[in-house]
Amino acid sequence: MSRHPATNDVFAAIADPTRRAILLRLGAGEQPVTALAEQFEVTLSAISQHIRVLREVGLVVVRKEGRERIYRLNAAPLQTVFAWVRFYEPFWNDRLNALGDYLDRTAEYDASHAEDEEREEER
Repeated sequence: MSRHPATNDVFAAIADPTRRAILLRLGAGEQPVTALAEQFEVTLSAISQHIRVLREVGLVVVRKEGRERIYRLNAAPLQTVFAWVRFYEPFWNDRLNALGDYLDRTAEYDASHAEDEEREEER
């Protein structure tokens, strides 16, 4: 993990695969940091640093329960990401539809070409 100061950028926070995995696990329910850390092959300190970044952008909130800190997902800041992705959705749909059409035409061509070759071989 880099030592650069954390920013309030949700995109930067979710760019890291470990932080995305933490969010996924917190999406299933609240957990203390020790329970989260057990699910990863990194140190407790590393998980704590990842959680700090997620807290700074508001994706994770904490509450104290006795001596433990319990973390939970706050998905509201992901609305920014959702809005950004949604803006580009028509572009990707158009591109994927064009690719699907191309692949269909290619498959049709390949199938007709294979039939022609079979007829040639039979002669």
